[in-house]
Amino acid sequence: MNTTSYPKDKIRILFLENISPKAVQLFSDNGYTQVEQVSGALSEDELIRAIGHVHLLGIRSKTHISERVLQAAPKLQAIGCFCIGVNQVDLDAATRYGVSVFNAPYSNTRSVAELVAGLSVMLMRRVIDKHTAAHQGIWLKDARGSHELRGKTMGIIGYGNIGSQVSVIAEALGMKVLYYDQETKLPLGNAKACATMEALLQDSDIVSLHVPGTVHTCNLIHAGNLPLFKKGAMLINCSRGEVVDLEALAGALRTGALGGAAADVFPLEPEKNGDTFETPLQGLPNVILTPHIGGSTEEAQVNIGEDVGHKLFQYLEKGVSYGSHTVPPISLPPIDGAHRILHIHNNVPGVLSEINTLLAANGVNIEGQYLKTNDRIGYVVLDVNKQLSQQAIALLRGVKETIKLRLLY
Repeated sequence: MNTTSYPKDKIRILFLENISPKAVQLFSDNGYTQVEQVSGALSEDELIRAIGHVHLLGIRSKTHISERVLQAAPKLQAIGCFCIGVNQVDLDAATRYGVSVFNAPYSNTRSVAELVAGLSVMLMRRVIDKHTAAHQGIWLKDARGSHELRGKTMGIIGYGNIGSQVSVIAEALGMKVLYYDQETKLPLGNAKACATMEALLQDSDIVSLHVPGTVHTCNLIHAGNLPLFKKGAMLINCSRGEVVDLEALAGALRTGALGGAAADVFPLEPEKNGDTFETPLQGLPNVILTPHIGGSTEEAQVNIGEDVGHKLFQYLEKGVSYGSHTVPPISLPPIDGAHRILHIHNNVPGVLSEINTLLAANGVNIEGQYLKTNDRIGYVVLDVNKQLSQQAIALLRGVKETIKLRLLY
């Protein structure tokens, strides 16, 4: 059975930002020849010029998908975000245009958690200051201000996939673990939930942030709550750059209220390697700055490439939408002896009834039907008689609330 009705050599796939070769290989191994790879991100205008005939788009965190981009992409079926977040995509617009958006929420969990563990050791031992001095030819063999992790308290704000993994590693290193999350989360190991974030800040030797970038988390750590930290405590941010007021943090570090900090993410980050980078944290003692490398391990990139690549492939060839942030989730087996039609429509009353009535009135027999909706759109999969599939396509185009229509096979 052919897995797609559209010739594979005409399906265009665009991968930006050095997407893992695993994703490229998946499509090339399955007969897709129009796979273009671009090493860096594209600006909005560059992407608008490039996306007109693209069916699948793969990006990482630097490429931003606006409504203008989606307007310029009439053939676009799906976007794969080869990272843990999707905040770089206008999800509301993607939903309205019927474009499925996938990501890999778990694939780099271990990489980020291990980086937090490593940063914790280096901050508590003040390794960065001694490292810098050694490179300058200065010998700083001194135990003052240098501590073990064992017996100290790790405070985790955001107890999701990464935060809970940090919890496990921290406890294995002999630390006590506190966590705060807006949602009720069951603890792993001996971790204890805090009723408020303020309570966590007051009792933690190291505070590690693992929250999404939203209007509610912007400047989550600010001048008003920095005085609540324990004297000499450390702050680690491997989540989103905008969740910390960096000017306020720099002030707390200069006065010694905080003993150190590590930042892997920043409100404004360069577009590519070699670009100029500035932050208020530069030049401060016991501060570790890394260029958004939390998930940048070879293992994580392979996992992400396989995960998101597989989701894109399944959606393109089978219509499977599990993991999508926009199109309602449907997973269904292929069927022999029928053609499969994918219909995305505005979720208003009467659409499914109109589809069924229209097809029945014209003698098109439905051999299988699957429907899932969210508050914005509906996704219906129809298996119809092969001889009547083109007629069905023509009829479905006339359904008023249609957003996207595709003959899968």
